Amino acid sequence: MPNPRTADALAAIGTFTRAQQDAGYAHETVRLRGLLLTEYLEHVLDKEKSTRLTAEELVQPEHAGSWLDAADAGETRRRNTLTGPNAAAASDSQRARIQTYNAFVDHLALPHLHRPYPASGYADRLEPEQAHTLLRTLAVRRPTGANAATAVRTAAVAALVAATGRTVPQLHRLDVTDVDLERRPVPVVTVADSDHPLDKHTAEILRRWLDVRAGITAALEGSDPGYLWIPTKPGRERAGVQPPKPGLTRAAVRTLHAAHRNLVLQVVGVPLRPYALLPRP
Repeated sequence: MPNPRTADALAAIGTFTRAQQDAGYAHETVRLRGLLLTEYLEHVLDKEKSTRLTAEELVQPEHAGSWLDAADAGETRRRNTLTGPNAAAASDSQRARIQTYNAFVDHLALPHLHRPYPASGYADRLEPEQAHTLLRTLAVRRPTGANAATAVRTAAVAALVAATGRTVPQLHRLDVTDVDLERRPVPVVTVADSDHPLDKHTAEILRRWLDVRAGITAALEGSDPGYLWIPTKPGRERAGVQPPKPGLTRAAVRTLHAAHRNLVLQVVGVPLRPYALLPRP
């Protein structure tokens, strides 16, 4: 069997991502790891003025350190960010790079090359102006190829996280009847028996989601179960059993999280989690 360490680095990255898919990793995780390893390879090839490296040459500590330093300084960025094109990399994105690198060296059976993980950046929350910019961006931009209904749902979930200070698992159980956009003087959403007032922007994106949701549930036979967050497209057939139609079940927490990370990654280039939108203490 060919030694994966001596394979061309680009080919080894392809083999690695296929192995990740076969191992059952989420599509978004596999895609992100493929993008980060390609970024890594391009950085090293450019630095070394080379056109080819083996996988083992690519993962040498000096190359990994150079890549991470460049990424930390924003030098590998291909798109703008909430704080400008020259902003330092978010701690979450650096952690994702190290997780990807460590998974790749495990694939190459070189675990002694593991790099230590930085402290988790999930507790780092966006400044209010950053959160506002991100929410406005999610509400108006849809990347090419993105599912429109999923994008609207994701923007609505994000807006509610910021407006209520509640996490996605806490908002997961909401029903349509928990949202009152006609309440005066301001619209509200009721979470765990507490009413949270909604600003104009949040009410607007929720109204858009309710309209999209109504279009999805119109295809149901029988009554609408009333779940606020529903799948936007049918799931996959499993063991010959057809999945339920969108609207008959709640969208899973992991589905809402994955949709958020994927959309934010495509829009601003950083895989921020919804937690970053929670108001600062």
